[in-house]
Amino acid sequence: EAWLERLGAPERACSPATCERRERTNVSLLIKNGEIVTAAERMHADIYCEGETITRIGKGLDAPEGTTVVDAAGKYVFPGFIDPHVHIHLPFMGTLTKDTHRTGSQAALVGGTTTYIEMLAPSRHEDLMAGYRLWNELAEGNSACDYTFHIGVSKYDAEAEAQLREIVADGMTSFKVFLSYKGFFGVNDEELFRTLTLAKELGVIVTAHCENDELVAQLQAQLLAAGRTGPEWHEPSRPERVEADGTNHFATFLEITGARGYVVHLSCAPALAAALAAKERGVSLAIECVVPHLVLDKTYAERPDFEGAKYVMSPPLRDKRNQKPLWDALAAGLVDTVATDHAPFDFKGQKAMGRDDFTKIPNGIPTIEDRVNLLYTYGVSRGNLSLERFVSAASTRAAQLFGLYPRKGTVAVGADADLVVYDPNYRGRISATTHAMNVDYSGFEGVEIDGRPSVVTVRGEVAAVDGKFVGDPGRGKLLRRTPTS
Repeated sequence: EAWLERLGAPERACSPATCERRERTNVSLLIKNGEIVTAAERMHADIYCEGETITRIGKGLDAPEGTTVVDAAGKYVFPGFIDPHVHIHLPFMGTLTKDTHRTGSQAALVGGTTTYIEMLAPSRHEDLMAGYRLWNELAEGNSACDYTFHIGVSKYDAEAEAQLREIVADGMTSFKVFLSYKGFFGVNDEELFRTLTLAKELGVIVTAHCENDELVAQLQAQLLAAGRTGPEWHEPSRPERVEADGTNHFATFLEITGARGYVVHLSCAPALAAALAAKERGVSLAIECVVPHLVLDKTYAERPDFEGAKYVMSPPLRDKRNQKPLWDALAAGLVDTVATDHAPFDFKGQKAMGRDDFTKIPNGIPTIEDRVNLLYTYGVSRGNLSLERFVSAASTRAAQLFGLYPRKGTVAVGADADLVVYDPNYRGRISATTHAMNVDYSGFEGVEIDGRPSVVTVRGEVAAVDGKFVGDPGRGKLLRRTPTS
């Protein structure tokens, strides 16, 4: 019963094992005395949940006997957070990400993320429908939180178009294109145009990794020929102007086709300027940044003795001067979402594949567990981000953009009971020795955090308490969505 005591609900008379045997439709939850924060407002009130949904919000609510009661006094109550950009299963650069849907989803919940959108990304040499079946089989019954997919478009021909139409009909209403990784994930301009044209027809939003793939290829070749092989040369091979050019390129294609777009992991001021210029002239373009670009900089990838390989991702960590423009745009609502681009590759054995050639270092920094705490600490607690913008960027806007709102992304009667009771008084440090992610290092080792989730629920059931997963490892559902007309 120790976890119940931490919930502040010792009056509940059943053990977790007993309660799991109850009919889920009869499970009830009451969160009392907290301050509810949504993207639009703040208020002190109680939240009562029956089954999987929120059914009452008000002050002084009572609940029947057997209800799980959480005392949230002195804490915030947020809607479950949504990470719109993760890689759980990713075959990449000759290896495979270390998290499974079981470990990745449990780490997400410990960190307050109750829904994630995974990049389903078969290469252009693989069959898209086979990939769709594989990703679904891997996730089904193994994810502790809810999930859905962005569908990677790595080639476009008649067969791919037919498969995309079938997948959209099955409820996956967002695509992903890469304007990089030439010959593997990347699409050419004809394929980009045809993908966007189809997306416009079907009411699908297209997310894009924006770089100029030819410039990247040429710069990589130059650097390697000059003997510049360490991880510190990753950023110079993909400089800021390369990302800005890719962002402008994507925006131009959106403008011509009339499709809706979303730039993933925008990392620098020049790319931000290109995206904002497009939005100013009426292009339907949303902007995502990711936590590593907000709190880390390129000096981490320059650490000696190959230590910098831990911090190789694309687009790369940038000069620190880029962080203020990103934070300011986020605070102003010009950046829509904050994600992770979670891609967990071990430092030993996987990142080491590129010891003599930085182009062979698997890209990515494991972040799914740390996003919410880092954004709260360095955005709200130590920055100028309001609580409402925090909730919007970490939950609500993703739900709105990707067809999950108002089921997800808010605290409201009728919404799923995905809730995060957040303790702003907690103080701690991030460490690989304590994290739940299945990877051998942390990109944020020793970094201070000023808060953490106290209780996390998935559709009305408690899933995490004080940094520990305590829920049902197979509770997560595939979220099917409806195209936008």
